[in-house]
Amino acid sequence: MRVCVVLLISFIPLLSEDFITKMEYAKMLYSNPRGIGCNKCHGEKGEGSIISEYTHKNKKMKLEAPNITNLSKERFFYALTTQHKVMPTYFLTWQEIDSLYYYVSSEVKK
Repeated sequence: MRVCVVLLISFIPLLSEDFITKMEYAKMLYSNPRGIGCNKCHGEKGEGSIISEYTHKNKKMKLEAPNITNLSKERFFYALTTQHKVMPTYFLTWQEIDSLYYYVSSEVKK
């Protein structure tokens, strides 16, 4: 009898819901994937932002992070798996990139 109870209790977690939803995980990953979040440059919902304004050869310049909410899934994956001059490389897994894409593409619909 005790063995049955122990076995039953050990299988209960398998039947329960995840601890966090897909959206909660994606938002957490967007805010802090590996030290600094996408939101610091691309905005809270991926809408893009000005990172810095500076003067170069007496000309005012802006360093901007683009809007990432309108990218195709293929372009989004490419952007996160290639090196850039400004954007850091995070070495994300395919599943993490997919979650990030889910987050930014879902935020557009809100």
